[in-house]
Amino acid sequence: MRLHNLGNRIKKGYTTWGCMWEKGSCLQDSNFCLENVYRDEKKLDGKKLDEKKLDGKKLDEDSVTVPVQSRITAYWPDGTVKWTAHTADSALLADEIEVRAVAGGKGGHTELQLLTVERQGGKIIIHAGAAEVVLEEGTGSLLSRFSFRGTEVLTGAEPVLLLEEHDKGREEEFVRIRKYKALILGITLEERGPLQAVVRYEGTHIREDGERRIPFIIRMRIGYDSPELGFEHTFLYDGEEDRDFLKGLGIRFLAPLSGPVYNRHVKFEGDYGVFHESCAQLLSWRPRVPDGIYEAQMRGEMLCPEGEDGEVVNTVLRDMPFWDEFVFTQDSVSHFSVKKKIKDENCCYIDCLHGGRSDGGAALGSEHGSVLFSIRHFWEKYPSGYTFSGMTGNTAEAVVWLWSPEAVAMDFRHYANRGYNQVYYEGYDYKGADPFGIACTSEFSVAAAEAVIPSDEEVVSFAERVKFPVHYVGTPEFYHEMKAFGRWSLPGGDTEVERWLEEQLDRAADFYRDEVKQRNWYGMFNYGDFMHTYDRERHQWRYDCGGYAWDNTELVPTLWLWYAFLRTGREDVFLLAEKLSRHASEVDVYHIGRYKGLGSRHNVRHWGCPCKEARIAMAGHHRVYYYLTGDWRFEDIFDELKDNERTFLNRDPLGDFYDKEEMVYPSHARSGPDWSSLCANWLTEWERKNDTVYRDKIIVGMNDIRKAPLRLVSGPDFEFDPESVHLRYIGERAAGGTHLQICMGAPQIWMEMADLLEDEDWKQMMAEYGRFYYLPREEQMKESGGLIGDREFSLPFMAAAMGAYGAERLGDKALAERTWMHLLHALIGGGCHDGFKTTAVLGRGNQEELREIPWISTNFAAQWCLNVICALEFIREYLPETLQEADRLAAGLDEGSFRKA
Repeated sequence: MRLHNLGNRIKKGYTTWGCMWEKGSCLQDSNFCLENVYRDEKKLDGKKLDEKKLDGKKLDEDSVTVPVQSRITAYWPDGTVKWTAHTADSALLADEIEVRAVAGGKGGHTELQLLTVERQGGKIIIHAGAAEVVLEEGTGSLLSRFSFRGTEVLTGAEPVLLLEEHDKGREEEFVRIRKYKALILGITLEERGPLQAVVRYEGTHIREDGERRIPFIIRMRIGYDSPELGFEHTFLYDGEEDRDFLKGLGIRFLAPLSGPVYNRHVKFEGDYGVFHESCAQLLSWRPRVPDGIYEAQMRGEMLCPEGEDGEVVNTVLRDMPFWDEFVFTQDSVSHFSVKKKIKDENCCYIDCLHGGRSDGGAALGSEHGSVLFSIRHFWEKYPSGYTFSGMTGNTAEAVVWLWSPEAVAMDFRHYANRGYNQVYYEGYDYKGADPFGIACTSEFSVAAAEAVIPSDEEVVSFAERVKFPVHYVGTPEFYHEMKAFGRWSLPGGDTEVERWLEEQLDRAADFYRDEVKQRNWYGMFNYGDFMHTYDRERHQWRYDCGGYAWDNTELVPTLWLWYAFLRTGREDVFLLAEKLSRHASEVDVYHIGRYKGLGSRHNVRHWGCPCKEARIAMAGHHRVYYYLTGDWRFEDIFDELKDNERTFLNRDPLGDFYDKEEMVYPSHARSGPDWSSLCANWLTEWERKNDTVYRDKIIVGMNDIRKAPLRLVSGPDFEFDPESVHLRYIGERAAGGTHLQICMGAPQIWMEMADLLEDEDWKQMMAEYGRFYYLPREEQMKESGGLIGDREFSLPFMAAAMGAYGAERLGDKALAERTWMHLLHALIGGGCHDGFKTTAVLGRGNQEELREIPWISTNFAAQWCLNVICALEFIREYLPETLQEADRLAAGLDEGSFRKA
């Protein structure tokens, strides 16, 4: 597979990416070879490969082979390899690379034996070339030593937690901050290869009285010869929402310091440039320190004043403040601050700097060396920050705050004490706004540097590559040829209408990309998600209107954006989809507790809707991201979902519609979106583990649907037995509407699993479904013998993928035209072709010029775009060529001809 550097990102540090293999072409015992592909004989940005050394051996100047570490992430049904994840030092990579599978290797790993792991009693020592990490089991510390080139960089790392508790009286309110330490319950070497080790810590936070709160999963990446440690921090909320407000969350690192205080520095990245100060600024009134000394200090040079200069400096040091603590906080989307204080606890902080948005680069250092820090999406996932304290002693404490205690504590309570389902579309009146079990994942990196303090350019560059890590992807043409993740189309522009459709698809993606910025959809618990429905009168999204607020994957914007990326390769679309997958897989879903494996439907609070359903949590939302990146966190998430049908025993998705006493099976599942979401989970587990138990679960339901009177058209409400995974036909009711069967990702899931199972009958059932959905009502009644009763096949544009699939398989031109009619009609009216065009409004939405689409809803945008992307793959040739012809078709003027057909 040939891949390229997405967005031409900085090539430094280790990177992991995914490769897809043709069925039967890659065996489980394959070894993998990574080679650079050079254009115009350019090599590594002008550097020759022989400048890089591995295990004491130079790479030949003319060699293009690069060491790689590999693992299998998915299998084809025949047991051959489908997806792999590969890790390499990006500094050795060209902008274009090629991965080849060679039969007869060992477990998909390179033959290099570089990184080694040693166990000594309760210690785990990871030797990684110039880097060495020591872990001690049975402690609350993530590491006891990190050394680089023989110098100790870190001598400890411990998770920290602060919870805030309020006690309100009539006349006084008390706020109590409770401090917790880490309790590590398990350490696992999740990945151990020649180039990289991934350590997984599982634990919780504990108080001195034994109270435990907020479990965590932390991953640490160590690369061969790398000065950098990468961290992925996941916490799960298991607090009492009325009491346990999140005040501070992060990891405290210990970093050795040495040398005089004037050679100790801190740096924090600002809006423009880098804030830099020493712990003892050599700027004095009298005696006056020579200007050259202070200038050199502010350049970050190590000072060694001697003679008369040394006497002046020593005299000044006796009578000047030493700055022991620096606090850097991004407390909102548009404000950060730096403050500092001396060591005395009875003295105040003084303000150093206020600014807008920082990308989070930071550093501290002394004559011992320095340490770089960067939190990924620092301002986007506010409140973030750092506290560097103990800067005048022998060891600095550097706390990386993923939730800074300088900000207002996170309140997990609901916005109301009742539901508003009749007015605000947010589920039923019983309270289900429970945050217990949600999670959130953050990423950051720490790196060693030799200088007293890194240069400003190094701080900024480090933050940039942490925010935009180098990543390799294939071409849209490759993914399309491989039918990666099902059936979708490549862009085209041969006709006026094709160009118009592609313009609308681009506009929709551009609109949501820009709307994130315009509406400030940021913050730890919000970043990545979109709002659901727009309010044209307020020129604002309905952020306060129940089910119209946060979208929470309603109508699968995840699939829309991932397909949009696969077909275009756009980096900005990748970022949108990446952030949506990260958010939706964590915050919108329950990972522990009574709702584990379910997600909350759209609401003012992400966890606020009483409707807890499998479709919000399904693996189908995030498979693309996982297979493209190999992100280990999604292994956890998929493991949580593999047997998710068991949640239906205590959370019947249709429990409010059916009398329990009249049921034969203990629960219900609509063929879509409930059963289809379970299929996504089972399919993912089947291909990840090559476990046919999960394939068989899919087949059981498929066979039960085959037996229903109208096959896939039947229902869609079925009784469901989570133990046997059997479905039982119970008639033609459709709780919530028939369109829910196919607007939550079911078509895409069904198509992919039909191809994997090579089930021609299921493909025929999907084709029949697409045809039936678009039949005139009288023909639907005739074909079904009246069995469908009053069940309506509403919102037909949402069924276009199924209609197009049916048209292609059945060779039905009339069905193809009817499918395009519904899709075009949904966005064309009265000859208007504006589509997703934005309009400008002055002085609204707190914008000088607000760009808006007054009628927009994310439901419509996601479903229309997703269905267009799929329909173009199946029935492009039946698309009208001109917009004038499209107007006629959209208006239904030509419908009579194909109705007769």
